[in-house]
Amino acid sequence: MTLTAEPATAGPSEPPRLDDTRRVTWSLSLVVVGLIALIVVLAAVDIVQGTAEVGLGELWAWVTGSAEQQAAAVVVDSRLPRVAAALVVGIALGGAGCVLQSISRNALASPDTLAVNAGAFLALTVAATVGLPTLIFGDLVLAFVGGLVAAAVVFALAGTDYGTVRLVLAGTVVAMVLMSVATTLIILNPIEGQGLQAWESGLLSQNGFGGVRAMVPVIAAGLALLLVLGHRLDVMVLGDDAARTVGIPVRQTQLIVLVTAVVLSAAAVTITGPIGFIGLAAPALTRLAAPIVPGLHRHRALIPVSGLVGVVIVLGADVLIRATLGAQRAVEVPTGVVTSLLGSVVLVWFAFRLRASRLDNSANALDVRGVGTRHPGVLLAVLSVVLLGIVVAAILVGDKVFLLGDLVNWATGNAGPIVTNVMGARVPRVVAALLAGVALAVAGTVIQAVTRNPLADPTIIGVAGGASVGAVIIVTFVPMASFWALAGASGLGALIAAAIVFGLSARGGFATDRLVLIGVGVSFACEALVKLMIVTTDPWNASKALTWLAGSTYGRSYEHLVPLMIGVVVLVPAVLVGYRQLDLLSVDEDTPRVLGVRPAQARFLLLGCAVLLTATAVAAIGLIAFVGLVAPHAARSLVGRRHVLVIPVAALLGAILLVLADMLGRTVAAPTQLSAGLLAALVGAPYFFYLLRKSRRRV
Repeated sequence: MTLTAEPATAGPSEPPRLDDTRRVTWSLSLVVVGLIALIVVLAAVDIVQGTAEVGLGELWAWVTGSAEQQAAAVVVDSRLPRVAAALVVGIALGGAGCVLQSISRNALASPDTLAVNAGAFLALTVAATVGLPTLIFGDLVLAFVGGLVAAAVVFALAGTDYGTVRLVLAGTVVAMVLMSVATTLIILNPIEGQGLQAWESGLLSQNGFGGVRAMVPVIAAGLALLLVLGHRLDVMVLGDDAARTVGIPVRQTQLIVLVTAVVLSAAAVTITGPIGFIGLAAPALTRLAAPIVPGLHRHRALIPVSGLVGVVIVLGADVLIRATLGAQRAVEVPTGVVTSLLGSVVLVWFAFRLRASRLDNSANALDVRGVGTRHPGVLLAVLSVVLLGIVVAAILVGDKVFLLGDLVNWATGNAGPIVTNVMGARVPRVVAALLAGVALAVAGTVIQAVTRNPLADPTIIGVAGGASVGAVIIVTFVPMASFWALAGASGLGALIAAAIVFGLSARGGFATDRLVLIGVGVSFACEALVKLMIVTTDPWNASKALTWLAGSTYGRSYEHLVPLMIGVVVLVPAVLVGYRQLDLLSVDEDTPRVLGVRPAQARFLLLGCAVLLTATAVAAIGLIAFVGLVAPHAARSLVGRRHVLVIPVAALLGAILLVLADMLGRTVAAPTQLSAGLLAALVGAPYFFYLLRKSRRRV
């Protein structure tokens, strides 16, 4: 079962009367005129906002041709290109999102959830860091290819049924991996990638009209083609069979529309970078008005109106940033940060508006027969030896490679100054990765069991994002605070995020799709808040953003690890003591009650342990994805679903994965260091895709 929503459509059963035609024309004209008037007002406000004094009087003088030369130069050279970019990008993304929702019959399809924007950005990042030619149409071709490949991967993972939760999950994870690769390239090529970090979130600032002028014909041609296909789309929304009955080539039309939407998205990314969720929010808001505005459900009206709504959102976000932060501070704030916050709200809203269901009809996704259940002691011993070997290797290798004898000398206090200094910095990092791997793996095990959700993960469902917001607040506004304050703020942020996600999801019985959509929405909101705090308070410190958004053990010392050590020592045994409750909660809602377990109380206590484990891990090394997803699944495949075995096996696997990722990050590009989170994402994402495909075959 999947969660889907079909756009509101209606096919005429009889020829429209003249009065009806006039009413439709007047209604649509009123909507279009109203949107254009709102755009003009927002554009005028946006133009007069800025670091130089240009008021409404100067703007009117420029319009009438009587402006002073300096004021005219400010308007034309600086602010009009910004407004023009907002107009072009808003129309392109709004129209692209509209048709993507229609061909997939999925209310959450957009250039963001299909990873089109992420694929286009990665392609342009490769061009910038590798040194490919930067001609504007060359950039467009690169962005188009990257976006099209990304969309193809997402559709392949989500399946032909286009289930909402699958599409969002597949698109989110593909985008996460692509952005991780892009971030890695920026780190490896800091000079060539200068400025790409801010552009990653979508910047309207333009250096003249060159980029906008080059993209206008492309976007205009794409929108014109979509309008020509509007009648086909009207019929196709009713179903493939209905469309084929009247002679519409369904697959051919879907392919043409998909390619055109990718071109529009690629053109937008080429101009401003990936401005998030315009292609989701604009069509969603437009479709809300379709039942009350006659004729708006038809695509020849729906597409352009969605584009106009997209322009309103982009300009409104830009005006809001400048009005809130002031012209000087708003210069470095990407417009896409605000639109991402809007997109997160839309995702949560959709989670409650649409019919909820599960990916699986039962808890079968957690019910597996482990291959190591006959000899669990042997399996635990083997994993312990593997972990020990990887820990030793991680300590010995890096920008300087040591021998095992050097490690022995250091441990016995007989090492020289070079070995002592390097080991003093390296060992705490390895310990941090080991403890964080254990904490995240056990947290993921608890969350998956308690929610009976095979795709739950502390990062994907927003708990880790909330912890990162709390940590960055302390780092940003109280930089001299102790690490205990940092851990406390991280814990509070995780608790707030968990209360939002689990509290809202509990109303639907922790249905998989609702939990995932709410969690993904909270994750996007937390990521946007972290970026907003960083760029408004310390815009030049990109390393801080990478530390908390990508995860890194860099600079960790033993004092930083004390909260994490205590959390692992106290909370992991507490979770292990509750293994019986986890076994029962992972079955259904009635079995625990029959056997004397109070589900609400047990769920609250166990989730509390998972949230605190996540918070201490994030406070120590930042945001790490996939460890809490991969380790529990791998553990169940080895030892079955009995949590007395799953918990220790998952803990060992999580430690192995994160220590290995940290070691690779310190060695593959030495002396440049890649964050452990980036490497963990590249390792964990393929396994996640496998799980998504596996769950698709079950339904």
